[in-house]
Amino acid sequence: MTIHVVDIQHFTHTCPAWPDEPHPYDTRRTIIDVTPGGPCRTPVTIHCGQVTTTIACHRHEPANRQCGACRLIVTTRRITEVFMGHHGPDHTRPHTDAA
Repeated sequence: MTIHVVDIQHFTHTCPAWPDEPHPYDTRRTIIDVTPGGPCRTPVTIHCGQVTTTIACHRHEPANRQCGACRLIVTTRRITEVFMGHHGPDHTRPHTDAA
């Protein structure tokens, strides 16, 4: 089983669409650690015309039929939220045209 450990960071703001409710506008995921599962234990033989080759099962089989070494697990280590304030038109300044 290959295990990926990730940190998730949500950037939130308020805007004219939802002025009273902060909501995420950007989500970033950072891979912190990867523990490899090792070589495939049940490789698959495929045929294409006259060519026959063997590939790892994760390249051919759905997740529920993959061997333990090819199966992928994603573990979240930390989730953080950063509030970036209100994004939208600034109503505190008077509008002036520079003509």
